[in-house]
Amino acid sequence: MKMTIFLLLSADPIWLRLSRAERGRIAAAGLGIFTRNGLSLRHFDTEVFHADVSDVAMIEAETPEACYFAVEQLRDTALIAEGYFTVTGIIPSFENGFRTYEAAHAV
Repeated sequence: MKMTIFLLLSADPIWLRLSRAERGRIAAAGLGIFTRNGLSLRHFDTEVFHADVSDVAMIEAETPEACYFAVEQLRDTALIAEGYFTVTGIIPSFENGFRTYEAAHAV
């Protein structure tokens, strides 16, 4: 069953001190992890509406392992390792999971 993971991120002020070109390069290298190996990524800006979370990455993965491995790789990128962003929450989910359950357990 495909997983959807919401990765809640908070940008550090040092991120904003970088040029937009540098931010783009670092973000592409870090978040690009979620566009390989059967993963997909959607990115949402939230800083205008939320004080603690500046960005939400919505990741779809075919297996929990695929997501796990990608998050481990993300931790090694400059985006996280250099302190540009902090992961403030991870919300794993299954879209309409109850329907999948009901279909598998129909009597």
